[in-house]
Amino acid sequence: MLEKIKKSKTLVLGLAGSGQAAVKALLKAGAFKIVANDRKELLILQSELAELAQHPRVKLVGGGHPLNLLHGISMIIKSPGIKPELPLLQEARKREIPVYSEIELAFRLSPVPLFGITGTNGKTTTVSLVGEIFRRQARGVHVAGNIGFPLCEAAMEALRGEIIVAELSSFQLEDIQDFRASVAAVLNIASDHLDYHGTIDRYIEAKKKILLNQGDDDWAVFNWDDPLLKTFEVHIKGKKLPFSRKGKPSPGVYVKEHKIFADDGRKKFMICPVEDVRIPGYHNLENALAAVAVSWAGGADPSSIAQGLKNFAGVPHRLEKVKIIKGVSFINDSKGTNTGATLNALRAVHGSKILIAGGLNKGSDLRPLVQEMKPLGVKGLVLLGETASHIASLAGEEGFLKVSVVPDLPAAVWEAFTFAGPGDTVLLSPACASWDMFKSFEERGEVFKSAVNSLKEALEGEKCPHGA
Repeated sequence: MLEKIKKSKTLVLGLAGSGQAAVKALLKAGAFKIVANDRKELLILQSELAELAQHPRVKLVGGGHPLNLLHGISMIIKSPGIKPELPLLQEARKREIPVYSEIELAFRLSPVPLFGITGTNGKTTTVSLVGEIFRRQARGVHVAGNIGFPLCEAAMEALRGEIIVAELSSFQLEDIQDFRASVAAVLNIASDHLDYHGTIDRYIEAKKKILLNQGDDDWAVFNWDDPLLKTFEVHIKGKKLPFSRKGKPSPGVYVKEHKIFADDGRKKFMICPVEDVRIPGYHNLENALAAVAVSWAGGADPSSIAQGLKNFAGVPHRLEKVKIIKGVSFINDSKGTNTGATLNALRAVHGSKILIAGGLNKGSDLRPLVQEMKPLGVKGLVLLGETASHIASLAGEEGFLKVSVVPDLPAAVWEAFTFAGPGDTVLLSPACASWDMFKSFEERGEVFKSAVNSLKEALEGEKCPHGA
């Protein structure tokens, strides 16, 4: 691949963060010629692409993906958000032009070991926790991938003796060829991103690819409690290190007598008591066990792992406590972008809850989520975004009396507060993507926090926001 880059023309599809990082990585690798393309007009991207536009080996093309872009192209580096059904990609495959993920390029260029973590839920928390653990051993640690820092950029920055801990999405994994993680973890599998992959089987196959290129000396970490992931075992070529909240795999990482243990089949370490894990909820205990397994397989010592678990308070927009206003707690779980994540959040937050939900559905069936809400303490629903009316209809079938559809998130915060009473929690956990109303789940979470602060100021001033 690298020799071909130096002798021929490469097409980079998509010029958001990972696409820009891929272009820079190609240039650093000595690329002969790069065509960098985005569906947006170049004028919109002008400030972001100013540096690349000056480079003599880069040609920028915006405003769509015309088929004539393929003329003279030897390979394509695809940004993860571009769907495989794009006509240009279909034509490329007909012409047998190879299509690679940005993470494939990063792997080929990286001089350091790579630990990869995938799964439907818990990736960001687990990756961040593994990074926290390794930083305690004074190693150079780069946390990258789907978490927001492009893997190509990490590969360019990393120095020998350091490590990369990568969050990997199904979008990124679908187009790998030789990509290999020396420690690869699969946390869980549930229905998600069917709008992209089309079927659950294609989604599962994409996730499975994280294991397929491993060798005898690599480690595969997987959730022993997930029946689907047990079927992945036949594809594991390296050493297995399952983790379990309910059982006791050996070798493996597990809970016994309210303590976390790591067992390599020869000796056993007690890492720490379960109560030392700061992040709340059973799902976060599973994330912590996965982080223990990845860290231990990657060479972290037990004391660093224990200290990491004790000190890690979680990531922004994931069960993030915002404020308590007149006895009502507000929690930001904007990262809850699918039904499984929202169910985990509902289980982790005790007591009565008003749930703010809705957004862009990624192909998931929302009915099972709504059916679980009442048993999990949801007494009211405030809904917004494309799925609002659909969820409201499902809630009506389940007998919810407090349901409101609102135009925006500030209005949702006020409405949820009117539904709540002292001791209740207003939980933003949308179960949907943010892209119908926001650029990202991060922006959605920041708007929520700002609206909560505005509500507090308005109540202190005895005036109602939005004229309600």
